[in-house]
Amino acid sequence: MALALAPAPEDHPDSAPAAPVSRRSALRAAAATAVAATAVAAPVAAYGAGPAYAAGRGRGLRVMTFNLRYAADTPPHSWAERRPVMRALLRREAPHLLGTQEGLYGQLRDIAADLGPRYDWVGTGRGGGSRDEFVALFYDVHRLVPVEYDHFWLSGTPRLIGSATWGNTVIRMVTWVRFRDLRAGGECYALNTHLDHAHQYARERSAALITERLAALDPALPRIVTGDFNVAAHHNPVYDAMLGGGTLVDSWDTAERRSAQYGTFHGYRPLVPDGDRVDWILTSPGVRTRRATINTFAEHGRFPSDHLPVQALLDR
Repeated sequence: MALALAPAPEDHPDSAPAAPVSRRSALRAAAATAVAATAVAAPVAAYGAGPAYAAGRGRGLRVMTFNLRYAADTPPHSWAERRPVMRALLRREAPHLLGTQEGLYGQLRDIAADLGPRYDWVGTGRGGGSRDEFVALFYDVHRLVPVEYDHFWLSGTPRLIGSATWGNTVIRMVTWVRFRDLRAGGECYALNTHLDHAHQYARERSAALITERLAALDPALPRIVTGDFNVAAHHNPVYDAMLGGGTLVDSWDTAERRSAQYGTFHGYRPLVPDGDRVDWILTSPGVRTRRATINTFAEHGRFPSDHLPVQALLDR
């Protein structure tokens, strides 16, 4: 089985323009010049030599976390310009599980259309319904089936839609899903989030709340946590809090193989080797990470987002 699954029983501003934002369906069965100056114009595959391996028949679970950069209309990095590159990347890598941040409702519908009928997604706007940005989870319906899901807001009133009480002016939230693995058997939890870009206190309180909520889930099932945490791995109390007590590990550190490291937020500027990883895939300690990748895919010098996607191939 793909995970150690139990038997089944911003440094960058986040103020997106007001636009519609929610989920495609509830659940299934329950300067460009600066970019051209980078040395990464050629695509890099995350799981092997090409898409045939990425979409192979193994039992490993392909996981991606990706801050999409919300859909803006202003060139040179408008959504219309970036969407073809995003489509090419996602079709090439074919993740089984994709945690997204910043997506607006129409943007997520575009991605769903580009991925095709093999995928569905779960999410709601952080302002409620289709309003504001999402932390949506896409999944391959041939591999994963949602059993239950929920959302909570990163505030002192986590059940209150759109709440923000810790000094952050941008609403922050979590989407989580309990999945059954059709290929490997068993179940796991996937939790996706996006912490505040400006307020350390809000980030620390958010990490504590997420840790508390994870502890309340079925302890027999492994966890996969994806997100843009807006702080560097290993260099912030938020990271320590998320990994505290051995309940989660960083798949980048535990991976048997990994790609070159780059700062995962590049802002459409040249990539920074060995830069800060602010986008993470965390797992339960019993989950084996066969490979971790920071994917530098670009086409004709254009990146699909101002972040690089982070990927992990998870197994026993």
